[in-house]
Amino acid sequence: MSEQIWPLRLTVVPYLLLAGLAAVTVLIKRDRLGSLAVDLVLCALIGLWTLGMFTLRPAKRTDHRWIGVFIAGFVLLLAVLVLRDPWFGFLTPAGYFYTFILLPWPIELIGVGSVAVLAGYAQSYAIPKTDVLGVLVTAAVIAVNVVGMCLASWLGRRSDVLSGQRQEAVDALTETNRRLEDTLAENAVLHEQLVTQAREAGVIDERQRMAREIHDTLAQGLTGIVAQLQAAETADDWRRYVTNAIGLARESLTEARRSVHALRPQPLQSATLGDAIADVVRRWSALHGVDGQLTTTGSPRVLTPETESTLLRATQEALANVAKYAQATRVGVTLSYMEKEVALDVRDDGIGFDPAAPRPSSEAGGYGLVAMRQRVEALNGTLEIESEPGFGTAISATVPLTGAGA
Repeated sequence: MSEQIWPLRLTVVPYLLLAGLAAVTVLIKRDRLGSLAVDLVLCALIGLWTLGMFTLRPAKRTDHRWIGVFIAGFVLLLAVLVLRDPWFGFLTPAGYFYTFILLPWPIELIGVGSVAVLAGYAQSYAIPKTDVLGVLVTAAVIAVNVVGMCLASWLGRRSDVLSGQRQEAVDALTETNRRLEDTLAENAVLHEQLVTQAREAGVIDERQRMAREIHDTLAQGLTGIVAQLQAAETADDWRRYVTNAIGLARESLTEARRSVHALRPQPLQSATLGDAIADVVRRWSALHGVDGQLTTTGSPRVLTPETESTLLRATQEALANVAKYAQATRVGVTLSYMEKEVALDVRDDGIGFDPAAPRPSSEAGGYGLVAMRQRVEALNGTLEIESEPGFGTAISATVPLTGAGA
């Protein structure tokens, strides 16, 4: 990593500094050939040491032990040169390059401190060291170099740590973003699945709604028409039954159209729930010749259209079942407004049946009661059926006012 950041400082600059200093030494010591020869040999040794231990060994540059031996030899040879000739202190930058870049923390401090001692000694070379003052000044210069360079080393280490922490934070944020993208992708898939399921559930709900509406309108209307036409076959005043059948057909057609468009039942368009149920009971009683009475208890409340439609349809279904199966002579309908719920009870004095006994769908307890139960339970309500052979039937639909939105 360091070689990639400062390749010239590590591979070229040290040789340039050494060559320049060797040239300076030749100029200065050209009259002292013996001393010059020793200096040039030392320069050659430090150059060869650097070449063999570092420059030609790129695979070893990350081996801390190898680098430690290399820098130790480099500093030792540099120390000999500085002690002989102070101008070789200008080679200490190469020592700083190697120690700062190549040595691991905290061994870096030892290398930096060693080079700083040589740099300080070279800087104070001209100071006389024969008295205490000279020694103290020399020590002060060396101390300034050591403290300053070690502080720089610590600051560099601190910067590396902070940079590493920032990089870790960036990596963590990148990983978090990646996971977030994966989560969003998963959520998109789940959302698509939920949309599909909701669409399928909506289709099923709509089918059930249409089945209930068809039963509550066409099925009941056609049953009433058939009953009226059958009665007309044996009656002297057959026109009355035919007229009733025509009226039922028109009402059933209107209700069927309203069901297709998901509109409220016609009796609730211009009347309250109590008035609409009273009208249904009155017309049913006149049509079938059975005594029917509506009783309302409690204070009427404002209910949601869904609740009113459910209770009205429950009344129509219960009365239709009475007409088809009960052979009753009297029917009582009670609409009760209570504190937290509204209840509809339909009781007859007919032949009754066993609610626990399995019955074909064409008989009481068939789809009509199933549809009625679905409507009531969709509003968090309950539907109860009480009957016994020979003792009539009672159907009770209860819907909470909270579920009704009141």
